[in-house]
Amino acid sequence: MAIKDSLSSRRASVIVASTSAAAGTNPDTTGPLLAQWLNERGFALEAPLVVPDGEPVGRALRTAIAQEHAVVITTGGTGVSPSDETPEQTAGLLEVELPGIIEAIRRRGEGHTPLAVLTRGMAGFAGRTLIVNLPGSRGGVRDGMAVLDPLLDHLLDQRSGAGSHGPRV
Repeated sequence: MAIKDSLSSRRASVIVASTSAAAGTNPDTTGPLLAQWLNERGFALEAPLVVPDGEPVGRALRTAIAQEHAVVITTGGTGVSPSDETPEQTAGLLEVELPGIIEAIRRRGEGHTPLAVLTRGMAGFAGRTLIVNLPGSRGGVRDGMAVLDPLLDHLLDQRSGAGSHGPRV
């Protein structure tokens, strides 16, 4: 119960990098999925922030870090199209990179679609804020949540200095 109580005071945010969703021409189908998942894990968060890819993603990340959010998950902008810049916006903010998380997400997704290997997402810590870039598809987000689920509490505990010696499974 103490773990759940400590998580309830933590804040998280979801940033949707989608130029078409930000313009209102396509619906955001991934942000609500992530917000619900984080909320079920005791994180306080506002509605997903939908922004065009590029510098607006960087601004949203810097704001969440400054507000000391425990977790920031982005969705979208991790592919290879000219407008996909989420990894570049994230890279300069990370102090500790966690490439194994993204590798695991790609491996999990590859079982469903060969396109999963194209994601260029990043994961790591900016201060005590865990940032994870997920693909902009519902399948990619589900893969990311499945990989993060047994790791999330352990990662946050470790970064805060309260760490245990293994993930809670």
